[in-house]
Amino acid sequence: MIGMARSASVSHLSSEFDEFLFAQIGEDTSGMRLSVLSALARLNLDPWQEAAELARLPQGTATQRLSSLIATLPNGPSSHLDLGTTAARLISFLPAHPSSRVLLRGTGVPTNSRAVLFMIIVMVFMLAVEWIAANGRPRAQTDTALAPISSMDSPKPSLPNFGR
Repeated sequence: MIGMARSASVSHLSSEFDEFLFAQIGEDTSGMRLSVLSALARLNLDPWQEAAELARLPQGTATQRLSSLIATLPNGPSSHLDLGTTAARLISFLPAHPSSRVLLRGTGVPTNSRAVLFMIIVMVFMLAVEWIAANGRPRAQTDTALAPISSMDSPKPSLPNFGR
């Protein structure tokens, strides 16, 4: 049985790029339908990461980059396709303001930077409250010594008097 190992760079940012990634480019030279997702995968690129990069670029730059990527596809789209127009149409499917998610390099784990910042602030606040609570209370007196307990000092239990 041949297993497929999952690459550490594959990331699932969210569905915000789905419209772009699943948009059809056209047909390749063998007549198969070609989506942005399949094109980027054929180029051995992480589709979600590439979509995020394209979304951060100015529209013109993103259009040029996507059109050059499509042009380099092995068994790429048929020659009657206008790459510039097609790339511009596809780029329009990208979100105008991609989320603030950041990929932890090499892990493929998406992290929302606002959530991380919020968690850090909450942790600092909790530590501050703990410190204030610990230093704001009067300390218990610990210098009073307890008297040793010995069997001679303890009172002897009295036995019940049954008719004596």
